[in-house]
Amino acid sequence: MAETQKATVVFGVLNETSQDETRVALTPDIVTRLKKAGVSCLVQSGAGIAAQYTDDDYAKAGAEVVAADDVIARADVLGFVDRPSAETVARLKAGTWVIGMLGSFTDAAYVDALQAAGLVGVAMEKLPRQLSSAQSMDEMTSQNSVMGYKAALVAANAYGSFFPMMTTAAGTIRPAKVLILGAGIAGLQAIGTARRLGAVVTAYDVRPASRGEVESLGAKFLDLGLDFSKGQGEGGYARQLSAEEQAAQQTAVDQKAAGFDVIITTAKVPGRKPPMLLTKAGVDGLKRGAVIVDCAASDLGGNVEGSRVGTQVTDGGVTIIGAPYLASEVSNTASNLLARNVGDVLAHFVHDGRLSIDLNEELDDALIVAGRPAAESKE
Repeated sequence: MAETQKATVVFGVLNETSQDETRVALTPDIVTRLKKAGVSCLVQSGAGIAAQYTDDDYAKAGAEVVAADDVIARADVLGFVDRPSAETVARLKAGTWVIGMLGSFTDAAYVDALQAAGLVGVAMEKLPRQLSSAQSMDEMTSQNSVMGYKAALVAANAYGSFFPMMTTAAGTIRPAKVLILGAGIAGLQAIGTARRLGAVVTAYDVRPASRGEVESLGAKFLDLGLDFSKGQGEGGYARQLSAEEQAAQQTAVDQKAAGFDVIITTAKVPGRKPPMLLTKAGVDGLKRGAVIVDCAASDLGGNVEGSRVGTQVTDGGVTIIGAPYLASEVSNTASNLLARNVGDVLAHFVHDGRLSIDLNEELDDALIVAGRPAAESKE
């Protein structure tokens, strides 16, 4: 048996547990995987508890469990579920790599701060998901899949009746009518989960290819009578619609939404303000007791006018759940997938026992390096 390569790159993970976050960017099985690639791991004590991983689990896998200060002082690379706070960035030594969802599409000041600190950032949101070699690194796909699954469960729990048709001695209860707006990774998972729960599911997306995907899962495709034949954006994401297209879409969706009991919205444009798919008029047109789960709710807005993070009930009795943190509510599975994404990104940049940015030009857009724009400078 060949000897395991001696670890020369040190990877560290901090405890990111908060009211909204229970995931961790490293799991014990990835500790073992990285060790074979020449990477040793440091884990802050307690980092995995919320995801059901104890310090002992990490130690048995070969990681060293230490205090946060030790992780920051000794790690060559830090992996994050989201991104390091400004306070954490200020504590990192120059040359440290940070891997995470860095918000590079919209937060230029944050990117500048990373560069000013002399850090090397790998922005997970900029990894080319259409590239086969990068698909195992695609955090957006893995976490959106978990989010879509959980969104259907949250909706079913909040809805005041059954999802499936139920025949009882007291009569027959009709199945819930569920509308999924956005048929990307999260939307498709929501479709599949809602159908397994017995709901009658309809879905809509501006991408032409989505009709076949929706129908392949046994759902109906919502016909708005509109043609967004160029709805496909780069990397498989939906493109940003023009103002005129958004207005036409909103009007049509508002009118169609009134016939549904549950609406789940999942349409995100990575790093940018999410498109509004359901206006206040559409919400007001829903029947009392209807439930909306807006997975795109954020500080930038959501897919539903007036939605915010958390739960609210309108004067008309419609429950709106702004739920951007749903992946964290499936913390164990979400962490398993996320850790694989982060681990594969790290392993890609480890060569001959050292970190190198000059390995694959196809991933250059995701790099944030002091002194050079992404995709231009080399080590």
